[in-house]
Formats: sequence, C-alpha cells, structure tokens
Amino acid sequence: MIERIVIIDNVDPVIFYGVNNCNMQLIRNLFPKLRMAARGSVIKVIGDNDETADFEKKIKELESYCAKYNKLTEEVILEVIKGGTPQEVKSDDVIIFGINGKPISPRSPNQQLLVEAVLKNDLTFALGPAGTGKTYLAIALAVRALKNREVRKIILSRPAVEAGEKLGFLPGDMKDKIDPYLQPLYDALEDMIPAVKLKEYMDTNVIQIAPLAFMRGRTLNDAVIVLDEAQNTTTHQIKMFLTRLGMNAKMIITGDATQIDLPRSTVSGLMHALRVLKGIPGIGHVEFGKKDIVRHQLVQRIVEAYEKWDKSNPKPEASTPEDNDKKQN
Repeated sequence: MIERIVIIDNVDPVIFYGVNNCNMQLIRNLFPKLRMAARGSVIKVIGDNDETADFEKKIKELESYCAKYNKLTEEVILEVIKGGTPQEVKSDDVIIFGINGKPISPRSPNQQLLVEAVLKNDLTFALGPAGTGKTYLAIALAVRALKNREVRKIILSRPAVEAGEKLGFLPGDMKDKIDPYLQPLYDALEDMIPAVKLKEYMDTNVIQIAPLAFMRGRTLNDAVIVLDEAQNTTTHQIKMFLTRLGMNAKMIITGDATQIDLPRSTVSGLMHALRVLKGIPGIGHVEFGKKDIVRHQLVQRIVEAYEKWDKSNPKPEASTPEDNDKKQN
C-alpha cells in the first residue's frame, strides 16, 4: 500500500469536485479499492501502486477537460475512468469556454475581424459604440492566451476619468476610489474564470487591473495588455502606455469616439494616436458599427437616436493645443 498525492492546480476545485462533492463521490465509487481524501487542490489516495498510478492518470485527464471547458459532468467522468475519450464540444470559432462551460465566440463579422487582427498584430485598436463587445472580446482573447501558456500575465487598465461624478467624493482609500472605474473589467473576468482561480490569479499578480497612471515606468513583457476606454486618455498618456509594450506581448486598445469625457479643450489621445500611427506595419485597426451591438436591442436604437440628434445639433469643435498656442501668440 502506498500513498500518492495528486495536485489539481489548473482548475477551480469547486467545479472539479461538483456540487456537494458529487463528482468526487462518483470517482470514489469508481475506484472502490482506493481510499482517498480531497482538500482544496490536493487529493490524497492510498492503495496498490498500479491502481493509484491509474487513478492519477485519470484525474489528470479529467483536470485537462475541466480546464478547457470550465465544467465537469457525470458523463465525462464515467467516460474517462472507463478508458474512453469524452466527446469534444464543437469549438471551431470558440475563443474560450466561460463559467459553466458557456462558449465565448465572435458574434459578428467585425468581432471575428478583431480576433484575426489580434492574432496577426502585436498592437490592435478596436473602436466602436457601446455594446459591440470590444472590451469583452479583448479580455476573452487575453484569458485564452493565458490558459494556453502563451503569456505569463494579463494586464488590464483604464483611465480614471469622471463621467459626471467626482472621484474625490467616493468613500475609502485610493483602491476603493479606483475600483468602480475598473468594475467592467472585473465583470468580464468573472464571466470567464472560476472565482477561486480568479482570486488566485489576482493575489499572485498573474492578472493585474490598474488605472492608467500606474503604468508609468513599467516594461510589460510576456503579457496581454488591454487598455479600455482609451478615448479618455490624453496624448501624453496614450504615448506613455503604448511605449510600455515589451517582448512577447500583445496590446489591445479599445475605445468609443462618441463617449469622450475629457475637458472640451483636451485632445483625445486615442484619436491622436490613430492619426500618428496610421499605416505602420504590425498595428491592427478594427472599426465596429451599430450592427455589431450585442446588448439589449434598445442599445442600438439609443445609439442611432443620439447620432441623429448630434447631426441635427452640431457642437462647436473642441480646440486643440495647437489652436490654444495660436490664440496666445
């Protein structure tokens, strides 16, 4: 009799063991000659050397399946332990499988273009109105790269620019004040990574979420870096951010030119960068439109209504720094 320890560190134990440990109970029943105890990501098993070795092999197969699809069913457990191969879920266009095995895949031609652009380029700009899935898709691509061990970390950032509210009025310390601005990024991650695994990634800085100001001075290697709401960066901020790109890294910049919250006299760094970097090899650019909106159907109507209003009620153009210099001279 020997004791063997099996570590399942690539999956959330809650998903692997099942509700009320139902998956673990089934595994116990399928290995009646073994004694086993599971705690966290560690499974201790006692029994004959050959049987414990077979047990470890089967557990690792189940772990791989669970890591890929974010779920583990009774049918899969029975198939694997009996020596079969579980049926593959059709995944030609699936980026990753989210919580409970939910497939996350492009839902419009332009979303597919974004996936292809990120594969081909180390820097990709994605512009479009609210609800087109720019941020969600960018984070899904980052999570896939992390799961496939193509990169060692994910870095998500946003400029902390108020859209009507004042940052100083929010309660708490700096983290408490900044977190509301970063909540959309947390929401997307919670859709894709099990809670226990996500907490582990955050605690160990494998996934980092930080405001744009915290990027200064860093070189970001072996990472997928996503800058969300980039239309609210200044020209200096986006230049600083773009020059953080390190070796074996990809950067995805998302923004919406119709939702700029900067002061009227400030030029959007995103729009300036698109002009400066136009035509440079290795930089992708995908434009989303109203037809790409994948939220509630009312969102598309709202976007169209605002576009119609803006056309019939044109605003005076914002002055640029160059214009201000001319006025002073």
